[in-house]
Amino acid sequence: MIEARAIVKSYRDGEAEVRVLDGLDLSVAGGELVAVLGPSGSGKSTLLHLLGGLDVHYQGEISVGGTRLTGLKDRALSELRGAQLGFVFQSFHLVPSLSALENVLLPSFFSRQGTSPRDARRRAEEVLARVGLEPKQGRAPAQLSGGERQRVAIARALFGRPKVLFCDEPTGNLDARTGGEIIQLFQALNRDGLTVLVVTHEDRMSQAATRVLRLRDGKLFPEAAG
Repeated sequence: MIEARAIVKSYRDGEAEVRVLDGLDLSVAGGELVAVLGPSGSGKSTLLHLLGGLDVHYQGEISVGGTRLTGLKDRALSELRGAQLGFVFQSFHLVPSLSALENVLLPSFFSRQGTSPRDARRRAEEVLARVGLEPKQGRAPAQLSGGERQRVAIARALFGRPKVLFCDEPTGNLDARTGGEIIQLFQALNRDGLTVLVVTHEDRMSQAATRVLRLRDGKLFPEAAG
């Protein structure tokens, strides 16, 4: 489902070149829940942005869902993200003035699939129910807890029926109990067949993953899951 080969990513820091990813290789099969662990600044978010086609400035080869990302133009990358990929971030990125349902519906306004408003609403209600929030679909983000906001963000990511869910520190703004509930939700989605890749600095994610990788010195190293 995900293939990355010999990935090199560097930044300029004044006159110096800082190499964040240094010949990194990664292979994720369909149906896996993979956790990539590492401290802040190790390059986890950078890796996720490359795999999701959000950053195209790198060396190496990346394919997701059988599509080669390397060399794709912006429009093709946007269509790929809309059709095959879902993203969940630490900060939720919900629109404060919209209800939970309206936030989940946002992808339908940018989709080229021509879904009718009725079908789009039905799908939004379906994914909100999947994350346990259908009763609160009319509430604004300010009326929801942090965990509920993250569930809305996950529902929005699921709206387009992605093949892969990319998650960047998804429990970073949550307390231990709420974060554990979100991790259990990822496990349930994975059991339903969704491929999930989570980058995080939290070791507790390793207890839920089918495979754990540690990002160190720009490369990935396997660790024991569970």
